Amino acid sequence: MIAGTSTGGIIALALGFGLPASTVHKIYVDQGAEIFPRRTARSPILRGLQLAWRALNDLHRYRYDADALERALSGAFGAAMLGQCERRLVVPAFDWNTEVFLFKTPHHPDYKLDWPNPLVTVARATSAAPTYFRAFKGADRRFLDGGVWANNPIMCALVDALACYDVERRAIEILSIGCADDEYVMSSAHETGGLWAWRKIFSAAAQLQSQNAIGQARLLIGGDRVHRLDGRAPRPIEMDDYESAAELLPALAQTLFDDNRAMLQRFFGSERPAFQAWHGPRAPAPDVRA
Repeated sequence: MIAGTSTGGIIALALGFGLPASTVHKIYVDQGAEIFPRRTARSPILRGLQLAWRALNDLHRYRYDADALERALSGAFGAAMLGQCERRLVVPAFDWNTEVFLFKTPHHPDYKLDWPNPLVTVARATSAAPTYFRAFKGADRRFLDGGVWANNPIMCALVDALACYDVERRAIEILSIGCADDEYVMSSAHETGGLWAWRKIFSAAAQLQSQNAIGQARLLIGGDRVHRLDGRAPRPIEMDDYESAAELLPALAQTLFDDNRAMLQRFFGSERPAFQAWHGPRAPAPDVRA
């Protein structure tokens, strides 16, 4: 089972659909600059004006159009549906009507509704980060980034596995991969309060949610069954800072991989069989399923 939120949701969908990780990496490296264009002037004066204009724009409007992101996703997924994926998936999003939402593959008889969704739709829904992109409008719903409530979806996956299958908790093993987020540091300014001091409270809430989810998972199945890979980049990286991410994160990822090679072998050392779908194009005929 693979769970992912936001950019992790895009990666989860790609792996669940059978795309190699190298293809996913290529999407980010080759099209990241188009998805998050900088267009920063060389002149210090013009650059200052651009930053001021951008700050004013951020107060009342999303920062980027999602056309480039949608083109990248369409190029990777085409018209494929969630029901075509061969790996169990759990992908959080946030319903515009202030409701949590989970897209799930049809790996349980009750999961009847999500499988017809195009993979592009699910990817856009889980990655519609507030302030960066406009809310994504699907067929009959609007969605925002799943990170609003499940920045780390480890418990979404664990609860789903326990609910769907008769499996002992200690038989479950989890690999959780972080995004090298910057640590949120409290200061004396937070004591006096105010919007400016707490302007990045969403970052703090996302990190605390992740800590809580990992802690809950470790309590349920044991600390030795939950493996967390995360790190700190040499300098802070904003979520839309493609240039810094492309420059700094590959080396960090390689270090994490080298230091945890034996553990990772347990997750990726052998190919897993495709799950039995209960609904959709991969579901067997009724007489065969019976």
